[in-house]
Amino acid sequence: METPKLLLCLVLIIFSIFLQPSLSELCHPQDKKVLLQIKKAFNNPYTLTSWDPQTDCCHWYCVQCDDKTHRITDLFVNYGDLAGPIPHQVGDLPFLETLDFHKNPNLTGPIPPAIAKLKKLRYLMITWTNVSGPIPDFIGEMDSLEFIFLSFNNLTGPIPSNIGKLPKLTGLRLDRNKLSGPIPDTFGEFKGDNFYLYLSHNQLSGKIPVSLGRKDFPFVDLSRNRLEGDATPLFGSEKKMLEHLDLSRNLLEFDLSKVELPERLSYLDLNHNKIFGSLPEGLTKLSLQQLNVSYNRLCGKIPVGGELQTRFDYSAYFHNRCLCGAPLPSCKL
Repeated sequence: METPKLLLCLVLIIFSIFLQPSLSELCHPQDKKVLLQIKKAFNNPYTLTSWDPQTDCCHWYCVQCDDKTHRITDLFVNYGDLAGPIPHQVGDLPFLETLDFHKNPNLTGPIPPAIAKLKKLRYLMITWTNVSGPIPDFIGEMDSLEFIFLSFNNLTGPIPSNIGKLPKLTGLRLDRNKLSGPIPDTFGEFKGDNFYLYLSHNQLSGKIPVSLGRKDFPFVDLSRNRLEGDATPLFGSEKKMLEHLDLSRNLLEFDLSKVELPERLSYLDLNHNKIFGSLPEGLTKLSLQQLNVSYNRLCGKIPVGGELQTRFDYSAYFHNRCLCGAPLPSCKL
């Protein structure tokens, strides 16, 4: 008579062992409620079909949970069919570290104020959408942010200066918008190492802040704006990180012969500006993968050496005031 009881106990023990992990995987009920509200606000799009209230939301598409707390930490909807404004409910996921809406062309409206409630947010990425309006000031008050990626949208207005004060920020991409006004002076105060700065394809104007020269950026792209004046602070032999510098298609005006070139510089695009002087001899010592100084006011002989004559053809140098020498026509005696 004892054998059936022992077997029953054994079955219950085994069942409890396998049942417990599945129960522990259930995401937090409040997070699940919020996600379903977000789905409803987006009018139940096909991309979010897996968001079934009868299933564990930690297993839903576009969602990631913490292994221990089972709170939602990542919400990423890429190449989706989301339409309309970003719902305010995204601010009700208190443990969210990554918010990523990439290539949702029907996403519209402003960046909602509710995002300011995400005190743990590290990565804010809203890209290739039709989100519009200004970059909210509150973004510059979110001290946990490490990366801001707001490229390829319809954002307008000035760049909030307090973004430069964010203590953990290591990358800022605001390219391909309609932003206007100056580059904030505070951008020379970025704390993060290996900082990547993309501000290209906007309507930014004014002078490049001198303070920007105090930061050793590996990557700077300020191309296709309306920036004017001097850009020499961005150069300098003391810069050990700078590899990529694109200042093309602006209104910059400075003497290129007086700049000192960073030793790691491999990409330099200065085309379509008002840059004068001559090409520095230091260009011959660089391992350049890209060089374009066309459509400026440069004069003198192109330095001989490095790959200035072999890697780059005449199109890298043409339409200058009096630049000469291979691969352009010979200089006149």
